[in-house]
Amino acid sequence: MYLIRNLTRRRLRTGLTVTGITIGIWALVVFSSMANKVDALVGGGSAYYAGKIVVTVGGFGGLGGQPLPLSSVDDVRRIDGVDVVVPASTLLAGQMGAVTFGPPDQVFAARAGADQGRETFDLALATGRQLTDDDEGHDVAVLGSSFAEKRHATVGDTITLHDRSFDVVGVLEPTLTAPDSTVYVPFTTGQQLAYEDLPQVLRDKVRAEDLATELIVYPGAGADDAAIADAIEAMLPDTTAMTGDAYVASVSSSVSIFNSIIVGIGLVSLIVGGLSIINTMAMSVAERTREIGIKRAIGASQPRIIRELMLEAGLIGAIGGTLGVTLGALVVVLVNEATRSSGTVLFQMTVGTALFAFAFSTVLGVVAGIVPAWSAARLDPVSALRYE
Repeated sequence: MYLIRNLTRRRLRTGLTVTGITIGIWALVVFSSMANKVDALVGGGSAYYAGKIVVTVGGFGGLGGQPLPLSSVDDVRRIDGVDVVVPASTLLAGQMGAVTFGPPDQVFAARAGADQGRETFDLALATGRQLTDDDEGHDVAVLGSSFAEKRHATVGDTITLHDRSFDVVGVLEPTLTAPDSTVYVPFTTGQQLAYEDLPQVLRDKVRAEDLATELIVYPGAGADDAAIADAIEAMLPDTTAMTGDAYVASVSSSVSIFNSIIVGIGLVSLIVGGLSIINTMAMSVAERTREIGIKRAIGASQPRIIRELMLEAGLIGAIGGTLGVTLGALVVVLVNEATRSSGTVLFQMTVGTALFAFAFSTVLGVVAGIVPAWSAARLDPVSALRYE
């Protein structure tokens, strides 16, 4: 209560200082939550590409790419070090609309069990079942969590993709990455959808049952992924073979830039908040010079004076941090809920983010209070008692 009473002596000044810290911590929480979302997307992509090589002709991950003939599966399988090759079809689930934060809605099709147990990216079910080989030839689908939420679809419902109706047989648990916005359909159905999505000039040259939009290659134990990727690109002209390391390298620079922005926001919060607290505490010390002189005259030690003023500064930081974290969490929740129906979830706030922001603000207050506290502790008791 003593600390609170000291801070409320100048309510306006203390309030303005707390407000400045609150805004800085709010910005830190919001942008850190956005960085968490980006890291989740990148981490999901890294997990997906781990242990495999994805081969496409143009586009990225088969989206917007040209078709690959199924005959290339046997060619790739003969490359030294290749264990399993899975042809797949991938295309957009609809027309590209507004810019979204993360992967667009897409359709993915591969024959169930074709990976022979090599796939390590786990897709857990929330309800329903996974696709099986018996589903080939039927218009059924398993939905990613955000896609299902956007369409308000559950198991037993019917959805429309590219003017075709699909019965929903399963909905996946959230992964916070690409599978959340993906619809999984049988391979033959995906071939037909991809074929119908091709320009007429290409449809005249291929049959639906003879094409894929990507090949998923699983190297054997101890094989050199990079060497296999180079061999695939040499064998199949105009293809891109993406390994896990190549994926990480392709996105690491963008993620580094984004994280640098977060660090910059933290530094701005540090400078602005720190200067505000130093100013507030320095003025407080000046106004309480006689009080400090009396305390020193009756035996208060320098460490006690320093500790008292640093606790006041730390309390200012803690109050600002609490308000900033609360405001940041409120913004994250409201924006996520407002954009969830469109399939765009911008933020991922974690307990670690909240604790870091609060600790950052509190420590900032304590550190910023060191200089005024040290100056107060060094006051000469006699001079302080005569101070007007």
